[in-house]
Amino acid sequence: MFKRALALASLMLACASSMAASLTINVGGERSLTADQLLARPDAAIIRVPNDVTFHRSMTYRAVPLRALLGITELPAGKELQVTATDGFVTHFSAKLLFGDAKKRAEPWLAIEPADDPWPQVPGSGDVGPFYVVWIDPAASGVTSEQWPFKVDAIRIAPTLAARFPQIAVDKSVPANSPIRRGMTVFTTQCMVCHKLNGAGDASVGPDLNRPHNPTEYFQPWALKGYIRDPKSIRAWADMKMPGFDKNAISDSDLDAVIAYLGYMAKRKK
Repeated sequence: MFKRALALASLMLACASSMAASLTINVGGERSLTADQLLARPDAAIIRVPNDVTFHRSMTYRAVPLRALLGITELPAGKELQVTATDGFVTHFSAKLLFGDAKKRAEPWLAIEPADDPWPQVPGSGDVGPFYVVWIDPAASGVTSEQWPFKVDAIRIAPTLAARFPQIAVDKSVPANSPIRRGMTVFTTQCMVCHKLNGAGDASVGPDLNRPHNPTEYFQPWALKGYIRDPKSIRAWADMKMPGFDKNAISDSDLDAVIAYLGYMAKRKK
């Protein structure tokens, strides 16, 4: 009986915390919205998301369309949408991703965890609410696995990573078709959501991947690829947070490009 009461009390506390949480949005004027306020919007709907990236199955959410919530139809030149989470995760949506071809594009939604129907816990992450950006038809715009941020606490317009952090850039002498350039693109989308490089970046989940040492300096190539694909196959510990990136998240060619970019940056520590 005591355990049941304790579990009920914990659930009630989690629900109260979820509904008390607020989301900060700054796309031309800062505002703060609670879960109750978001769910009360006239465009709030029940949506079904097949193959949800976080839960690895179909999920049903109460959500609001992200574009309508933002209230804008474009981003200023040289800007992108930055989405931050309470666990230190930071991702970015480009203008093309958000406002590309309206006839065929992925549709982003902000899912809101309701107090009366909390989402399942996720191993290693716990409660991923109360706010989670999900996508309908993500393949239409090439949405990556790291562009499904949960535990979201703020959404704002920010300069692009390349504009803010020149220390991650590839030199002009590198050919346009070099895998190093492709590697930088994949790295900024898939890796800088958790890591910094040369001190650059906003995320704080994982360590800097170039200072003091670059992974290419202490991993053999096969081991580095194995670690990115399945971290626990190389080393594991109780509080390990890094997920594996299968071929759906990063293709073999993109993985080779990321490693080429890391090897290049190992010689460019700033």
